[in-house]
Amino acid sequence: MVVQIPPASRTAATQRSVGVPGQHRVMLEPGAPAPEISAQNQFGDTVSPDFEEPTVVYFYPEDFTGGCTIEARDFQEHLPQFREGGITVYGVSMDDVATHEEFAESEGLLYDLLADPDGTVAEAFGLDTSSGRTDRRTFVLADGEVKSVYDPDRSDPKGHAEDVLRDVRNEYVQGG
Repeated sequence: MVVQIPPASRTAATQRSVGVPGQHRVMLEPGAPAPEISAQNQFGDTVSPDFEEPTVVYFYPEDFTGGCTIEARDFQEHLPQFREGGITVYGVSMDDVATHEEFAESEGLLYDLLADPDGTVAEAFGLDTSSGRTDRRTFVLADGEVKSVYDPDRSDPKGHAEDVLRDVRNEYVQGG
């Protein structure tokens, strides 16, 4: 089961502190404005999502590792349904473009993997990058703001994409 971090109330803060002692990071929560990001995908093309349309951005620690590969395959398996609903999917890790290219090719991934070797994208979402990797976390964005945040570390990576798809389709796709 995927644990979804509940939306913050309209009067509550839309961010919370995360990270290691001595470092202050503020993770984006539902209701927060979408960050402005730009990163290269596995083909070396610069991608700058505007997050107006429903978008899933899932962060994962590293290409070619067990849980990350399972999660990537899961998003690929459900990619046709995401696309049918007009929902864009991005995977993000601190791996470089060349590693993403190899990973996408070996796993047959047809969605963009954004390379974030310096952690800029992860930090824009408030994720800790001090270990050279990010935590596993999934953000759903639309209308220029964060709509929901998932902590798939609390569950099996297999099935995570289906849970996110169901929720996003129910919320943003007419006829769900």
